[in-house]
Amino acid sequence: FIADVEELNRRVIAGELDISKVSFHLLGHVADRYRLLRSGSALGRGCGPLVLTRRECQPAEVAEGTTALPGRYTTAAMLFRLFMAERGGSDIDTVQMNFADIPDSVASGDVDAGVVIHETRFTYRQKGLHCMQDLGQWWEETTGMPIPLGGIIARRSLDPVQVQIFDKALRQSIEYAHANQDKALGFCARYAQEMEPDVMKKHIALYVNNFTLDIGDEGEHAVRFMLEYGVKHKLFPHNNLEIVDSL
Repeated sequence: FIADVEELNRRVIAGELDISKVSFHLLGHVADRYRLLRSGSALGRGCGPLVLTRRECQPAEVAEGTTALPGRYTTAAMLFRLFMAERGGSDIDTVQMNFADIPDSVASGDVDAGVVIHETRFTYRQKGLHCMQDLGQWWEETTGMPIPLGGIIARRSLDPVQVQIFDKALRQSIEYAHANQDKALGFCARYAQEMEPDVMKKHIALYVNNFTLDIGDEGEHAVRFMLEYGVKHKLFPHNNLEIVDSL
C-alpha cells in the first residue's frame, strides 16, 4: 500500500509493518528491530528539505513563529531542529501536517514557515515563497557527506534469505524502471503531487540515483554518521545499523 512517509514511520514505530519505506530519522528509533535494505534508499546531494517563508528572513525570525513540519519522525524535522538548535532556537513552536499541505499553509499565513520535501523544491517559487535555508546544503557543508533521507527496512525477525530475495527484486525493479522510463513515468503520475512531466523527471533524476540501486560504502558511512549524530544529540536511542547482505 502507499501512504505518506510519516504514516509509514508511525506504523513502523507501532510494529505493524514487516517491510516499509521510512525516514532515516525514524530508523534511529527502531534500528534494534529492523535492518536496512541495500536497495531503495534516497540519499544524495542537492536534494535536502527546504525551510520556506513568505518573505526573506533570518533563522532568528523563524524561531519566533510557528513552523510546519512534514511529520515528527521525518528526516526533515530532524535536520530542522539540529539547524535551528545551532542558532539558539531550541524551543520552537511547530505543527505537524501532511507534506503536500505545507506550501499552501505557508503562503496563506496559517504558519510562519514550513519545511518541505519532495517535488516542492522545484515549485515553491510559483507560490511566491522564499527559501530561508536549504537544509541539505547545510548538512553537506557541515559534514561533507551526502544527505540520507529515507530507506527501506525489514523486520529483523524475518527470514534473512527471504529479505535478501525481496531486496534483489527491488533492485531489479529499479533497474527496469531506469530502462523503461516512459512506463515508470506513467506509474509515477498516478501518485505525484506535481503533475508536470518536467517536474516529475527532475524529481526522479534527483532522488533516484546510484544510492537507490545499492547504498554502497559511501551511503552506509553517511547513514551511520547520521545515526551517531542523532544519538549524540539525544534525538533517538539507537545507532546499531545493520544492512542486509546482497544475495
